[in-house]
Amino acid sequence: MKSARLPSWREGETRESLLAFLDAVEDVAPADRVVIFDNDGTLWCEKPTYPQVHFFVSELERAVATRPDLAERSEYRALLDEDRAALAAMGIGRVALALVELFEGISPEAFTGRVERFFADEVHPARGVAYRDLLYIPMLELIDELRARHFSVFIGTAGGADFVRAISMKLYGIPPERVVGSKVIYEVDRVDGRLGLIRTARLDGDPNEGPAKLPGIQRQIGRRPILAAGNSPGDAEMIEYTSTGDGPTLGLLVNHDDAEREYAYTSEAGTFDAAEPILDTAHRLGWTVASMRDDWLTVFGDAT
Repeated sequence: MKSARLPSWREGETRESLLAFLDAVEDVAPADRVVIFDNDGTLWCEKPTYPQVHFFVSELERAVATRPDLAERSEYRALLDEDRAALAAMGIGRVALALVELFEGISPEAFTGRVERFFADEVHPARGVAYRDLLYIPMLELIDELRARHFSVFIGTAGGADFVRAISMKLYGIPPERVVGSKVIYEVDRVDGRLGLIRTARLDGDPNEGPAKLPGIQRQIGRRPILAAGNSPGDAEMIEYTSTGDGPTLGLLVNHDDAEREYAYTSEAGTFDAAEPILDTAHRLGWTVASMRDDWLTVFGDAT
């Protein structure tokens, strides 16, 4: 029989750790009940490619259909040809900036519309199902338990803030203003006769990964979370910062060790090389580790 609380989590040490935290927060003031989740690989499937990269490539293909000259640019050519060696040689930073340029000059509303269209039309390239069917059911249950206890739930992602904000409410019930992510710089302009904003091709600071997540949390949230969940070295500082705070805290790492139901791999940061594997960091600092294989009764539910 499934438990009423966290029914997709198997009985064991990990589930007991989560339940103990949920019970302990009864003594925490509601204003201090702040939790932050990484997105890629923590709330939804990030393999074989990040959903945002799939979105970018889809938009690139649309652009090349009307502007074939774009395909001559080396970054775009490598993406279209799936030339992994060339992409690795260029580096993710250079490729990411080139992709950001695809949306230069459009309004935030237009960008949101493109993201919504992508999620309405596209499916996961390997599994052939909609991305909404590749959310991790156990993590959604944890969010529901936290929300029932009047937590403010945030997303802290290395991905583009505007990309995740376009779908965060529909997928997770998390409003756009609670997404902390990498940002582009906007300029003020008149759009269709109205004063508005347009995107530039410049990033607003560093990508929101690794240590950069902490200033982003302070600027946008203004409080230290008491639960943080992630899956890669890009989340390490966020989880450590959270788990070393005052009162009941919890650092949670999702371990991708289920090759049968998802993928088995060691999570890595996207923008830097980590000093140690993230599982070693978790064990060294005493975080709770959620094994997909051992701790989750289901990964995606019945949809896949």
